[in-house]
Amino acid sequence: MRFFILPACLLLAFAAHAAPQLDRHEEMDAQPADKGLISQLHQVRQTVVARTSDLVVTAIGFLGVPYKRGGNTVETGFDCSGFVRAMYNQTVGHLLPRRAEEQAAATQKIDRSELKPGDLVFFNTMRRAFSHVGIYVGDGKFIHAPRTGAEVRVEDMNGSYWQRRFNGARRVLSAQDEAKTVSGE
Repeated sequence: MRFFILPACLLLAFAAHAAPQLDRHEEMDAQPADKGLISQLHQVRQTVVARTSDLVVTAIGFLGVPYKRGGNTVETGFDCSGFVRAMYNQTVGHLLPRRAEEQAAATQKIDRSELKPGDLVFFNTMRRAFSHVGIYVGDGKFIHAPRTGAEVRVEDMNGSYWQRRFNGARRVLSAQDEAKTVSGE
């Protein structure tokens, strides 16, 4: 049990520490009419941070679940895309496509330097783009269901195996963000 609690606590602390802080001086200098907008933005930011933290903490709770090709539940085990899909559905209520390459196509491309906890990281592990997916947890690490005979685990993206196979990073957009992208805002 300690193996689950310690990583979860560390990741929660990291997610809280990694969240950008608001400059209190700017907030106090805002005009009275802007205070409502600033308050709303602060509330949205807190919601996003909470959901991302929840997603990462939930994912960490599944450490040790066995890999199962085509698996998408804790009872049957997970494959990589089934794991990602289950975590987003369970935590955020966002249903991603089933396959890794479909998940890549359905999410927003971001630069590796922009990665935040909860973003998706993709790898070429089967001689085709986007054949493997995991969830970025911060500090250059990601959680995933790696392969037959293995279990859900956290790995370092900077290890030579993963570094050579890195395909890209993606961000799962909220329904509001998707609507803005479609409307061109």
